[in-house]
Amino acid sequence: MKTAALVLGAGRGARLGGAVPKAFVALRGRTLLERSLAILAEIDEIDVVQPVLAEADLDRVNVQDLDFSERIANPVPGGVERQDSVAAGLAALPGDVELIAVHDAARCLVAPDDVRRVLAEARRYGAALLAVPARDTIKRVRGGEVIETPERSTCWVAQTPQVFHAGLLLEALEKARHEGRLGTDDAELVERLGVTVRIVEGRASNIKITLPEDLRLAEMLLGEGEGGA
Repeated sequence: MKTAALVLGAGRGARLGGAVPKAFVALRGRTLLERSLAILAEIDEIDVVQPVLAEADLDRVNVQDLDFSERIANPVPGGVERQDSVAAGLAALPGDVELIAVHDAARCLVAPDDVRRVLAEARRYGAALLAVPARDTIKRVRGGEVIETPERSTCWVAQTPQVFHAGLLLEALEKARHEGRLGTDDAELVERLGVTVRIVEGRASNIKITLPEDLRLAEMLLGEGEGGA
């Protein structure tokens, strides 16, 4: 089953601060994007890695300078919303790709073994994502008031990669476009098709770098040799 990974880096990263887009923030001498691309491109089960960036950032990347460049495609421009960027990445892929992994460039500490496990689960069942069990009690809130406390054992925190059979992801994107709905992640769109999405337990070190403190934590994890870097 030919497999591609979309690496989404079109966001501006306003909460992280700084003068450059988040995907191009340096972490111990390499950008978040470079680290994510390198991890995915060294996984034998992935045939092509497709970066999706803001159009203004396309010239920032020369894939020939990256590790495993033979598996990394030239970046394509994304869209305003996440699902627009996913659709743009899908449109750039070869037509014979059957399995799609969607990954955030800002999760540059993902462990290769975890990527392999979620790929295998999606290959078998059609849809799967990395996630970790919630450690804290979760409250659903509306208007500053608690409306529900879901059972903690049923709550998981979604990560990426999230992996789908290509036809499912295309159908989910089209349904969302037709209905004018946005999802907070790709699995949510597939769930709306009535498809069961499998959970593969990941690691707490697979953090999404969003705030300055996340960047400091990532530096500490790299120093401890965690995160697949």
